[in-house]
Amino acid sequence: MRCLVTGGSGFIGSHLVDKLRERDIEVCVFDMVMPRYRKDIEYYQGSVLDFDAVRMSMHGIDAVFHLAAVADVKDVFQEPHYSEAINVRGTINVLEAARRTPSVQRVILGSTTWVYSDAPGERVDESTPLGAPKHLYTASKLAAEYYCESYRHLYGLQTTILRYGIPYGPRSRAGAVLPTFVSRALRGEPITIAGDGQQYRKFVYVEDLALGNLLALKPVAANQTYNLDGREKVTIRQIAETVQRLVGNVEIQYVPARPGDFSGKEVSSEKARIELGWEASTPFEEGVRRYVEWYRAEGQYQQDWVEL
Repeated sequence: MRCLVTGGSGFIGSHLVDKLRERDIEVCVFDMVMPRYRKDIEYYQGSVLDFDAVRMSMHGIDAVFHLAAVADVKDVFQEPHYSEAINVRGTINVLEAARRTPSVQRVILGSTTWVYSDAPGERVDESTPLGAPKHLYTASKLAAEYYCESYRHLYGLQTTILRYGIPYGPRSRAGAVLPTFVSRALRGEPITIAGDGQQYRKFVYVEDLALGNLLALKPVAANQTYNLDGREKVTIRQIAETVQRLVGNVEIQYVPARPGDFSGKEVSSEKARIELGWEASTPFEEGVRRYVEWYRAEGQYQQDWVEL
């Protein structure tokens, strides 16, 4: 089997590449940034906005993991037009290229549990009706999901949608919450929290998430949607306190909440457990400990890391 990973040089994508290669699956990476962590893969440099480049990269490919995206909510808020181009038009370029490539059997989309941010109720699963999105990030990811559904119905292209919880772990982008807290703590600076710190997520360790992507290649996952979320509810305040314990007793300060922030919902990943045999297995504090160890060893490169 040959798989293409768009955004394969990024945080989640690079760990997915590792998992695929562990199973002796041939991997091609399509990204604007050259892969940093391994050299035993094919690499195509290009933007998902370049349809011809995307299509050429799919020659001989059996399955496409589409992870290339503007993944930072703050970046989407600040650059909505560019973010829409990457997250929405980039997705339709991938789907159209796959439709025109006879060898491609499946497109697997990396989406997000943010799609539930405006859904009714506090407990949600894949069958929950989704409300009209208030945040541009949510809107762009929902549009990408709907394009997958349209290509499935209109053209018979098999798709799988994976709604990621909040990932954390080694190689994460510098602007994410855990890297920000750790870097500030190591510099002896206060950790700042937007809002009251009671917003929660079920953070999912990146290697667990990468395994969920790999398992989505199973035939049962064709034309299905799965939540891949963590098992522990973790508030932003708990993250800060965990970093305090592992790094040092730094001060925690509170600042105003971000516009349109997702306060958190109880997202069920039971469908993935039953059908894919997947569940998050890494305890949150253990994952943070691994990240801190990695950051101390390689964090000097953190500011150079870019995830598309």
